[in-house]
Amino acid sequence: MGFIAFIVLGLIAGLIARAILPGKQTGSILMTILLGILGALLGGWLGSVLFSQPLEEFFSIETWLLAIGGSIIVLGIYGALRGRNGHRA
Repeated sequence: MGFIAFIVLGLIAGLIARAILPGKQTGSILMTILLGILGALLGGWLGSVLFSQPLEEFFSIETWLLAIGGSIIVLGIYGALRGRNGHRA
């Protein structure tokens, strides 16, 4: 998958993960996009380690599920570190 496609995947996965996570999100949209890209990287790495399924094809359901799952993990960790009111915990 190309670099631009990977950024678009991370952007969309981050926005979907933000919509899935409960409660008010304290980060900006830019932070969500950056964390979504990081989450897509994490999801791709976890997919290759656990399931032998790396992020290869942009239109594959497995790719999207791995990217969204990784984004949920990263956004959850970020939210826990920032705390509920936007201040560091």
